[in-house]
Amino acid sequence: MWRQCTAPFVHFMVEKRYCFMKKLYLDMTKNNTCSSIFMKDTEIIRTGTTVYSMPASARNAEYQRLADEYDVHFIFDDVKVRADIYTIPWTDIMATDSQGGYIVTVGEMSGPDSDAPICYIDREKNIFKIAENFREFIDNIKNWKENRKPFDGIRLFSSKEEA
Repeated sequence: MWRQCTAPFVHFMVEKRYCFMKKLYLDMTKNNTCSSIFMKDTEIIRTGTTVYSMPASARNAEYQRLADEYDVHFIFDDVKVRADIYTIPWTDIMATDSQGGYIVTVGEMSGPDSDAPICYIDREKNIFKIAENFREFIDNIKNWKENRKPFDGIRLFSSKEEA
């Protein structure tokens, strides 16, 4: 049983498992409408990289302080960030740093209620886990660079075609 979704599909492949479970890769980069899809005997893996930006009117002194003191530059609509990576699973860029790295939420849209892991992808495309979720990231933001631990739960590509 599945719910119809208009989001584009990247790959569809069958992988041998106990009952021939299929894997369906769902490209989230152009998805604005579909939040879930269900298929019997199929593992749905959301892929791609999106950018989470807040309205420019939400920018305030606290966001500027986080940028100045902790090198966490949250993204606002008036600043364009172009994702030059494609990931499996899906990552949502919520902030950058001054070194050209991305702070991303893994597998969910970024936001204060997200329980998804927060990772850092540096300019050289090394991936580090920096928090278990958004709340932990904010609570320990002053130490986020020291809290980096290598993370192998994301496969990184330069494009969707390469993936």
